[in-house]
Amino acid sequence: MDVEPLASHPLDPAPPQRRALRVAMVTETFPPEVNGVAATIARVADGLRQRQHDLQLIRPRQGADATGAGTARPPGAPGAEVLMRGLPIPRYPQLRMGVPSRCALLSLWAQRRPDVVHLVTEGPLGWSALAAALTLGLPVVSDFRTNFHAYSRHYGAAWLHRPIMGYLRRFHNRTACTMVPTDALRQQLAEAGFERLQVVARGVDSQLFSPARRSPALRAHWGAGPDTQVVLCVGRLAPEKNLAGLVAAWHAMAATGRALRLVLVGDGPARTMLQQQLPEAVFAGLRHGEDLAAHYASADVFVFPSLTETFGNVVPEAMASGLAVVAFDVAAAAQLIRHGESGLLAPAHDAPALPRLAAALAHQPASLRAMGQAAREVALRLDWGRIVGQVEAEYEAALRTAARQEVPAPAFGTMRAR
Repeated sequence: MDVEPLASHPLDPAPPQRRALRVAMVTETFPPEVNGVAATIARVADGLRQRQHDLQLIRPRQGADATGAGTARPPGAPGAEVLMRGLPIPRYPQLRMGVPSRCALLSLWAQRRPDVVHLVTEGPLGWSALAAALTLGLPVVSDFRTNFHAYSRHYGAAWLHRPIMGYLRRFHNRTACTMVPTDALRQQLAEAGFERLQVVARGVDSQLFSPARRSPALRAHWGAGPDTQVVLCVGRLAPEKNLAGLVAAWHAMAATGRALRLVLVGDGPARTMLQQQLPEAVFAGLRHGEDLAAHYASADVFVFPSLTETFGNVVPEAMASGLAVVAFDVAAAAQLIRHGESGLLAPAHDAPALPRLAAALAHQPASLRAMGQAAREVALRLDWGRIVGQVEAEYEAALRTAARQEVPAPAFGTMRAR
């Protein structure tokens, strides 16, 4: 399987300069919240600001923000951050979703009209922003970043799959385009009736996530010696992440008799259950920045059992850190990994294949190192500059479409009385 040309090599020529735009970006998750969507959209936001776009970030107030209402900066100021009311998400009290805010957004954008509205999430705040933008005749683009329709099956509510999918389809089909991270997801959504889909990949910071951050001291803290294979999994500890697959993979690897250590980075509602099932594992909790990068680089193999990712940022992060990856043939893993060269891929509908491949890799320390080096080479091509350029191109396309759809007003004196 060939690796798709997701992004430019760092030595590619810089994209042509585009005009600076007023961009209103609406998201119901943003750092310091820890998840793939928050991390990705923060990188896109930074990239847009570096390219001199006037970004107005609209998000729910988080626990880390001061109490009260209002904005972090005045709404009309360059780089304004507008904080809206939010409510805790069930099962994820550390995360907050926005509340309906159509009137507030109408007032905000009537006073200072953006060139384009970028909807990152499809919750109540996102829907309110869509309604307000369409009322004002603003061009709108959207992202499809979370498989909410798939998650319903993991919380005893499989019957919600169709209505959730219908909601998402209605939401996204009212925008000028919907950006998706992989061509496989584009095809899946197109078959489900989604329109105007554009593939915009995701990048990785290959300077932050690097084998150079490997830490013997951290490995010693985990109880791993020089010859110990450290098996790492990074992600939310939640039912939709197929944690049973992780447990099965670990048990298969442990049965090989090799010197192994399991390290889990992340937190979530399934942590207590996992601690009971994997008492020998190191639960490192949430990690950020260079600390997270050191955890990646200090491991040897990355096992990722999830089947519900729209992309899965942790896969390119692990690859950039020089780890061989064992994952299912979906999302980022399917798009980035060449089976047997930069990792191992299990067929998506073959659950026993993941532990079988993980155990096989435990027997091959030399293959681990070679795959990790090949994975690093792939990750070096995932430049964030090209990704931000793709987002810019979708903004420009939405503006051109809006301009074509505008009907010129009749010239003065040509209107007929009725």
